[in-house]
Amino acid sequence: MIWKAGAVNGMADGTKVMDKDEELRMERVTGLAGKVMQLARDNIVVNMRFLDVALSRLKPEMKMGMEGAASDGERLYYDPVWLLRRYREEEGFPVRMYLHVLFHFVFYHHFAYGEKEREAWDLAVDAAVENVVLELGLHMAVLETDAEARNKLHYLKEDAGMLTAERIYRYLRNHPVSVGEKMQWQKLFCRDAHIYWQRQEQLEVSEEQWKKISERIKADLKSFSKDKNNSESLEKNLAEATRDRYDYAEILRKFTVMGEDMQVNDEEFDYIYYTYGLSEYGNMPLVEPLEYKDAKKVKEFVIAIDTSASCRGEIVREFVRKTYSILKGTENFFRKINVHIIQCDSEVQSDTKITGEEDFEEFMKNGKLKGFGSTDFRPVFGYVEQLAAEGEFENLKGLIYFTDGYGIYPAQMPAYDTIFIFLDENGDRPELPPWAIGIVLNEDDIGA
Repeated sequence: MIWKAGAVNGMADGTKVMDKDEELRMERVTGLAGKVMQLARDNIVVNMRFLDVALSRLKPEMKMGMEGAASDGERLYYDPVWLLRRYREEEGFPVRMYLHVLFHFVFYHHFAYGEKEREAWDLAVDAAVENVVLELGLHMAVLETDAEARNKLHYLKEDAGMLTAERIYRYLRNHPVSVGEKMQWQKLFCRDAHIYWQRQEQLEVSEEQWKKISERIKADLKSFSKDKNNSESLEKNLAEATRDRYDYAEILRKFTVMGEDMQVNDEEFDYIYYTYGLSEYGNMPLVEPLEYKDAKKVKEFVIAIDTSASCRGEIVREFVRKTYSILKGTENFFRKINVHIIQCDSEVQSDTKITGEEDFEEFMKNGKLKGFGSTDFRPVFGYVEQLAAEGEFENLKGLIYFTDGYGIYPAQMPAYDTIFIFLDENGDRPELPPWAIGIVLNEDDIGA
């Protein structure tokens, strides 16, 4: 058995060999560390049965000399000497560390790592996980710093809102912490290193498999005992992890119509005859380019904005700004458009007609949000039907309704497609009618 330190006899290449006593001691250490990890796993299974599949996918493996724990989503590597030292200091640490690492993958933190600013993402995901563990109130995972951590998270929630990794990350990007505060966060929330989160080789437990595991846990929680391990943060983090990701620009493409756009139709234009005519007859081409072609671009649709009290003004502005920046591109805008931006709470508050870029610029500069009462979706649909009856639309493709979802839906299906855009997963909101499409966008998706 080879070891780097504490050995008695040396070899020619400088590697040291443990003597018999040292070898026996290390066998006892590794044996005891293995039992501690098994006990931690058993405690988690007994108290949180919904994590059984996730636990079976994350295999513990000792790694001497790493002075900590880390995982790649397939193996949970840990230093046995370090683990026993921490266990001697606090009996709850092995369970806490095991849960912490497990939740990172259940919440999909590993797979977003390459897209984020790493220092802020590391702090955010550790805080999100620790908040969930603390809410679970597990007696076998208690640490001495828990009271201080709860206090820190309490104030963080007041500033950042629901403590999912994405929300904390956005908060940290907008409010960077000092070096001293960063060290405090690491002391209170860090339980593992994220050094293997970008391993290149193919792992047996893939990204898609972890997503299926998270979906199963989300479903199992509904049938799990309501009076035990009830954590709102656990449900919110699972919803964040398992939600479908959407490209808002792609959503807008659903609202395109065929129209005649003034540009060269390259598919029907032959440059050979064109240049031949120029060479033979001076400035007289044989074939003139066709000036029109059919193109799928935004021409007519409605943006409805829920201005009830529960929809924050800044998010609404960012939604409109995002929509504007997408439509502003020449690939999406006709030279003449007919877009209505309708603000509504329990009744229609305003309707701004957009026919070109100047109108949009004016709305973004001087438009004000109106309303902030209760929510009723029906007035918008009634108003749009009235506009259509008056000949306001030639071919209305659809309506996008930006809302929190707490309102009264129309009973009848409209004659156009409708997408309701929500900012978060919430099972308490009224059920969507079968004719409507519901999409959850993260605030990052709309740039907020």
